[in-house]
Amino acid sequence: MLNLDGSGVGGGGVAALVAAPGDAAEPMATAAIATGSRDRRRIPLAVVLRVVMRVFLSSDPRHPIPSSFPAEPEARLKPFSPASGPLWHVEAVRVLVVDDDRRLARALKRGLEGEGFAVDLAFDGEDGLWHARENSYDALVLDVMMPGMNGLDLCAQLRAEGQWGAVLMLTARGGERDEALALDTGADDFLAKPFSYVVLVARLRALLRRGRVERPVTLRAGDLTLDPATHEVHRGEQTVELTPRQFSLLELLIRRKGEVLSKREILDHVWDFAFDGDPNIVEVYVGQLRRRVDAPFGRTSLQTVRGVGYRLDPDGGRE
Repeated sequence: MLNLDGSGVGGGGVAALVAAPGDAAEPMATAAIATGSRDRRRIPLAVVLRVVMRVFLSSDPRHPIPSSFPAEPEARLKPFSPASGPLWHVEAVRVLVVDDDRRLARALKRGLEGEGFAVDLAFDGEDGLWHARENSYDALVLDVMMPGMNGLDLCAQLRAEGQWGAVLMLTARGGERDEALALDTGADDFLAKPFSYVVLVARLRALLRRGRVERPVTLRAGDLTLDPATHEVHRGEQTVELTPRQFSLLELLIRRKGEVLSKREILDHVWDFAFDGDPNIVEVYVGQLRRRVDAPFGRTSLQTVRGVGYRLDPDGGRE
């Protein structure tokens, strides 16, 4: 219930209690506002707001009154400015669904559009890739098992091209390998078929809250690359062999390339909490890394900032 008390158009007080049947509500609200009446009746909030807006904005044809108010959270309201046209401007979240099961894809489209999403469909990986290249999507729902280019290949290709829209992968029931591959390929989440539609929508909303941020599968600093999933490191085309601890240290440095990390920070992230040995162990491992990823290639990517810590050159210590 909402009590609107204050001065009306005609200078008198206006009061309207919300919640009431539809057909008579708008005339009641219009009369109350226009006459400055203090008639306390039950009127729907949306009707009250619509009438108030009509009274105060009716002289400006550029600002039409919407017949309904935008849904949240899938519709994003843009701030109003006089030059922006209609008072309510809604930017829909755009989703691409790629699934060779046409019946399922169309059902998802109807359901998601009912939730306020703008949805495009593709029925194979190649068509999905074309759509993703031609349009900007906030989220993609990809089926893993498709003929030709499957969902994993499509996701990997999009990530390689620098597309960071949220990806929700649909996998087969009990397909643990597919689930792991989906995440390692660059997907942000997965659902096993058959799935709950309510859960699918909730997961899409959760992914959209994270925003469109860069989440590369392979970490890079110049021509130095590290793949956390395959545990492989390359300098250019050449593979670099590292021990697990060396790999963990390099992963930390490359994830935070350009930042100076103290010995304490490195110990906290690469060694376990219970480590109480000599902090100079960090120097030993940094030296080992230099002999693996820098010295053989004439590079100086691992740099010492005297008295502070270590940093990895974002350009990979190029020649």
